[in-house]
Amino acid sequence: MNKGQLMVISGPSGAGKGTICTEYIKRHPDTFLSVSVTERAPRPGEIDGVHYNFISKEDFDKLIANDGLIEWAVYNGNRYGSPKAPVLKAIEEGRDVIFEIEVVGGAAVRQQYPDGVYIFIAPPSLEGLRERLAGRNTETVQQIENRLAKASAELEIMPHYDYIVVNDTVENGVKAIEEIVASARLRPSQQQEIIEKLQKK
Repeated sequence: MNKGQLMVISGPSGAGKGTICTEYIKRHPDTFLSVSVTERAPRPGEIDGVHYNFISKEDFDKLIANDGLIEWAVYNGNRYGSPKAPVLKAIEEGRDVIFEIEVVGGAAVRQQYPDGVYIFIAPPSLEGLRERLAGRNTETVQQIENRLAKASAELEIMPHYDYIVVNDTVENGVKAIEEIVASARLRPSQQQEIIEKLQKK
């Protein structure tokens, strides 16, 4: 059985990577979405096991000590990480895995899994990104400016990704990822069955 494909999807806040990932998984329900763990408490509306797996600081320490995380980082004083065991299990079962993470986490995953597929979701323009952030009506003008400043720094890292998908519409974004995944399946690392079959003496 061929192994599943590991995919990292990153992009600035407001670029729509979460929406694209959600729609992609709706169309491809066997895809495994890596849910991060965090030591912080749930915010209103957040569901344990859906948005994050909320664990204690002690359990987070144990995961680090036991090499149980593919990557982890500190954001706003709290640790977040990607559990290793469920990801490896899904890949061995032949299921594709999606990481929807920031560029720092994406770089950490690439160090361990260079054969993964790394996709950057970009907005059509910075002005469009500003409009999307403002349209949420959830943040102050200063918070939006802070996110735009961070986005500018993240956009500098775009060339380090394998693919860049401009999210002009969700439909186009999902189709682009489907095409990328189809292409990635043709790589030798994803064609072990046919390689073993044809190379048998």
